[in-house]
Amino acid sequence: MKLPTLTEIEAAAEIVYRTLQPTPQINWPLLSKRCGAEVWVKHENHLPTGAFKIRGGLYAMSRIAALSPKPSGVISATRGNHGQSVALAAAQYDLPVVIVVPHGNNPEKNEAMRALGAELIEHGQDFQDSLEHAGALAEERSLLFVRSYYRDLVVGVASYGLELFRACPDLDDVIVAVGTGSGLSGVIAARNALGATANIYGVVAEQAPAYALSFQQKQSVATKSADTLADGLACRTPDESALAILLGGAEDIFTVSETEILQAMKVLMVDTHNLAEGAGAASLAALLKEKDRFAGRKVAIVLSGGNADQAVLSRAMALDF
Repeated sequence: MKLPTLTEIEAAAEIVYRTLQPTPQINWPLLSKRCGAEVWVKHENHLPTGAFKIRGGLYAMSRIAALSPKPSGVISATRGNHGQSVALAAAQYDLPVVIVVPHGNNPEKNEAMRALGAELIEHGQDFQDSLEHAGALAEERSLLFVRSYYRDLVVGVASYGLELFRACPDLDDVIVAVGTGSGLSGVIAARNALGATANIYGVVAEQAPAYALSFQQKQSVATKSADTLADGLACRTPDESALAILLGGAEDIFTVSETEILQAMKVLMVDTHNLAEGAGAASLAALLKEKDRFAGRKVAIVLSGGNADQAVLSRAMALDF
């Protein structure tokens, strides 16, 4: 997949800003002191759906609605944030939406998708099962299948990268969580388009390490499970296009444990009074784990989402540092 140009990203941003305001990037002194670096948090948790995915959904649905003939509806698979994004954006274009989630999915995210007008179907044990079922249903019900990673999503998501690098042009490093890869791809695209020089790192959960393994081996490596509390990271089959961009634009991909993710959720609440879901806290978890590598540097972490369910949040807040 060819990375989007600055002109393409700026055009997508214009569409995104019809609905959203740019999100802030804030330097929190307590967090910087704890990490031993100048830490800037990109607050994608402040968006209406509580996560960065809405940017890609708004741009992608604008393109889909312009197709001739216009699709009768769209279908997608998700662990929650992508589904909310598609549901909210599709409603603006009167496109019916079907969303497939695995059994046991975050109940608050499920209710949010229903509230946005989506028909919700529970199928399978994980995201990959839901993805395959959504593909089959798309053909059966004559719906357009919207994957959680493809170029239009990356172009829209890259709008937050533009905001970040324009606000902080002298960043040394940026750390981004990797689910299916659109967030990290968008940041790489924005950096390259602006000619910025920051090193970009990804982070995955130890219990969903497919992208880290694939990055190390320079080829797609699927795992048998992706059983992590950070549902936004629960990918077990990397997207080939995403992997190619990561191999060409990222310095490394870190792995963090379930406990490290929970600790980072609590740190964000204590030091910044911001709610982070597991995937949203993963970038901080990696920074804390790799403190020596980033000591004294100007580092941005992406708080990609704040849709933590009550049970996981309770676990995080019960931890001692």
